[in-house]
Amino acid sequence: MTESSDVKARLTNGRGRLFDSIVDTIGDTPVIRVNRLAPDGVTVYVKAEFFNPAASVKDRLAISIIETAERNGSLKPGQTVVEATSGNTGIGLAMVCAAKGYPLVVTMADSFSVERRQVMRYLGAKVVLTPRAQKGLGMYRKARELSEANGWFFAGQFETEANAQIHQDTTAREILGDFDGQRLDYFVTGYGTGGTVAGVGRVLRKERPATKIILSEPANAQIVGSGTAQERGADQSPAVSHPAFEPHPIQGWTPDFIPYVLQEAIDGKYYDELIPVAGPDGMKWARELAAKEGIFTGVSGGSTFAVAMQVAQSAEPGSVILAMLPDTGERYLSTPLFEPFGADMNDEELAISRSTPGFQMD
Repeated sequence: MTESSDVKARLTNGRGRLFDSIVDTIGDTPVIRVNRLAPDGVTVYVKAEFFNPAASVKDRLAISIIETAERNGSLKPGQTVVEATSGNTGIGLAMVCAAKGYPLVVTMADSFSVERRQVMRYLGAKVVLTPRAQKGLGMYRKARELSEANGWFFAGQFETEANAQIHQDTTAREILGDFDGQRLDYFVTGYGTGGTVAGVGRVLRKERPATKIILSEPANAQIVGSGTAQERGADQSPAVSHPAFEPHPIQGWTPDFIPYVLQEAIDGKYYDELIPVAGPDGMKWARELAAKEGIFTGVSGGSTFAVAMQVAQSAEPGSVILAMLPDTGERYLSTPLFEPFGADMNDEELAISRSTPGFQMD
């Protein structure tokens, strides 16, 4: 490095505290500027939830469900926890339950990525697969059935107030703190359970009312966009699959019903615009974030970012956009997101290898 260089050496000083448990590291994820992909005149940031200890936004939900239940006495010491999940909530719960000493059983449709099953089992959970033809409602009902038959604690991510509450108390407060005194014109998020948009929406509507909240869902499964109400049971659980649902490739987004947690955001008008996104577009932008920004996220993050880029194209000059990135790309290695990248060298890599004579593969 020359003396005239304005590039400073990197120094770190630790976090200034020692952590008593892995669960104490949940939250305070960074907001990161997108430098090479954002259009001129618009500033785009992402909130990188893969900095959570189990690498997704659902770590927040997991700790909230367990600690709320501990406080109100509905979860007893050593009691088995059971939950239906597409993967990230289950992984978060597996991490929290391992740290706190609760057995965990997860029910999951067999359509979701194999990596998710393996990670949950690695963290000590039992994974019970349900037929993909029965969709999210099938795995949900299996979890309820197991809870009732065995006296297990049902986590209930789709209905529990602990869901939106943790995003009100942490995610939203982090956004307010990071953008304190700064412009924030758009907040872009998808939904799975609806906890992020409900919890963040409660806070932004009051404290940053000028910030427009953009919600997204898969283009071929527009259950909110359809305007058709969700049929529910007396306990607010989904009674039937939503008629507008179709299988889609954005894992973690949009089960085949409108979660009760999300219903608050719909009824309260917590979002200003609903923009659908096609799964292939989400995969394209996830790959672009990785290759051109070094930001490693999954198809749900790529889909949120795709919508943020669409918003950026029509936003006024000077606008500032924040997009949620729910998880890491490593949850998708066996999915179409990684299809372009084989284990063997491609033609370009072979050409590089052959450009010098030594150490070539047969």
